[in-house]
Amino acid sequence: MIVTGLAAGVGAIVLGLAWLRRAYVVVTVEGESMLPTYRPGERVLVRRTGPRRLRTGQVVVLARLVEAAEDGQARWMIKRLAAVPGDPIPRATVPALRIAPGTRVPDGHLVVLGDNPRRSLDSRRTGYLTADRLLGVVLRKVESTDAPRVPRAP
Repeated sequence: MIVTGLAAGVGAIVLGLAWLRRAYVVVTVEGESMLPTYRPGERVLVRRTGPRRLRTGQVVVLARLVEAAEDGQARWMIKRLAAVPGDPIPRATVPALRIAPGTRVPDGHLVVLGDNPRRSLDSRRTGYLTADRLLGVVLRKVESTDAPRVPRAP
């Protein structure tokens, strides 16, 4: 009877850890596009989320524009949301969208900017990014190296 209860408790812990690994990941910052907010080498905790839960101003992690890596590792970019679907197109701050049709950001698209414009490949140059690149929202910086590894970029 005690063994059955112990096994159930261990099973619940394992299921809880599996859920956490799917819901949260840690990403290492590469490059200088988010200086001074995030520095290269810092690690951030990311909550996986869908595009419908995003808000302008949040910092997100997306698959890089240039799919990478000879080493097989995922390549991500960290940017700040300037506009989400339904928001007015920020033409004044995003030159690549000055002649975009319509007045609102279309469904399935995001406008993202790095905090360091001189070192950021973002919507200023590329226009919209598709929401299918989204990994999740940055919650905070982390110090631990015990967090789950990030999956490969799509």
